[in-house]
Amino acid sequence: MKNILFGLAIATTAFSCTVKKASVATPVVHTYETSYDNAKVFKGLVTRQDIENDTSFKWFKANMQLGTASATAIEAFKKNGSKFKMVVFFGTWCEDSQNLVPIFYRLVDKSGYSDSSITLIAVDRKKTTLDNLHTAFHITNVPTFIVMKDGKEVSRIVEYGKYGEIDKELGEIVAGIQ
Repeated sequence: MKNILFGLAIATTAFSCTVKKASVATPVVHTYETSYDNAKVFKGLVTRQDIENDTSFKWFKANMQLGTASATAIEAFKKNGSKFKMVVFFGTWCEDSQNLVPIFYRLVDKSGYSDSSITLIAVDRKKTTLDNLHTAFHITNVPTFIVMKDGKEVSRIVEYGKYGEIDKELGEIVAGIQ
């Protein structure tokens, strides 16, 4: 119970933080474990840099080079970026995550959406994470992209979503945020 409350406190803090001026350093929370099961597996709160800078995850940089982000999604993120937070559950071992997380970050990069508004949570092969965050957020499959506003879930996209274009679907969700 103590671990669940601690995990939710961290997640709540991440969701409720306001965007700070660029000149002010925002502390980044990343507490994770590493294991090896035919491949390197992260479990817990990570950052983009943790994935991007680890040579075990070459898939991230390689897949960032593929494709472009939806123009309408970019505009929605630019217009409403200060109104919502993102929580992303993914697996460093998961092929769907390896394909879709870079698509998400292409959208983030093109729109200028703040990394400080993203909570990135790695799960192990059993789809569990530290502090039982997977249970608190009812995670069954990864990746799962959750749009949050004022600490409450607005909507989520699980794996490839409704029609296989998560950037467009995220753009539609974000465009509807008031």
